[in-house]
Amino acid sequence: MFTRSASQPISVVTGGAGFLGSHLTDRLLKEGHRVIAIDNFITGSTANIEHLAGNENYRFIKHDVSNYIFLPDDVDYIFHFASPASPIDYLEHPIPTLKVGSLGTHNALGLAKAKGAGFLLASTSECYGDPLVHPQREDYWGNVNPIGPRGVYDEAKRFAEAITMAYYRYHHVNTHIVRIFNTYGPRMRLRDGRVVPAFIGQALSAEPLTIFGDGSQTRSFCYCSDLIDGIFKLSQSDFHEPVNIGNPREMTIKQFAEEIIRITEASSEIEYRPLPVDDPKVRQPDITRARTVLGWEPRVDFDQGIRQTIDYFRTRIA
Repeated sequence: MFTRSASQPISVVTGGAGFLGSHLTDRLLKEGHRVIAIDNFITGSTANIEHLAGNENYRFIKHDVSNYIFLPDDVDYIFHFASPASPIDYLEHPIPTLKVGSLGTHNALGLAKAKGAGFLLASTSECYGDPLVHPQREDYWGNVNPIGPRGVYDEAKRFAEAITMAYYRYHHVNTHIVRIFNTYGPRMRLRDGRVVPAFIGQALSAEPLTIFGDGSQTRSFCYCSDLIDGIFKLSQSDFHEPVNIGNPREMTIKQFAEEIIRITEASSEIEYRPLPVDDPKVRQPDITRARTVLGWEPRVDFDQGIRQTIDYFRTRIA
């Protein structure tokens, strides 16, 4: 059992075996925290945390946080990252996605209240839906279809934000909300349906790169270490309203596909397929708030980050 120490804060990371949860765990350990990671492996992987085996400052608990969370330990911070996060995952697991966004967030907030801990919610740019405002600022309420196929994720996160603010206002829990924009890097699952691993995997396998729609829709890609840096800074701040963390460098999906082909030197061609329902046409964060409040902005340029990500996927495909 971990007990409170001024020199070693204790952090709980739900979704700790996931892509971002595992990177966050590494950052917290580097900052001197002891970490209790919780995951039910619905989309997480032991491969993401195997390097932490034997670390005396790390403990892993297999558990679904949609059920009550019991921890005898002292806790200083809770980072709620548990949730399917790619379209393939939340379309395959719609009910667990809704449950972890609602019940799971409620349970994690309840734990924060009971332990007197700070709380950070990993929310998403999907709260903006298919936005009518560009770029997206935190004061934009979004354009979301609550009953569409993507609604299970969008509305779960919007509810999670609402209950987080309620716990801040009513129970005075020290809460923070990060709205995460498209993020990439090592430990992404090769076939999770998101555009970065999809294109890289197709290029490295000499398959056609699949673009849905005409490729004119835009995305903004942030390298994982930049994102985690912003999240850590937010957790240490006294700011409580949502903060966009992402890279405002915007490109079309077609441009992104062409970049992947160029960097991998693949012989792949581009193949076009129908656009999925409610797929957002644009996605670009306004990071004025992050710059002003946190002194944060992304530092890893696209070419550097994408090459590191490609190198990671080469080891997974070989």
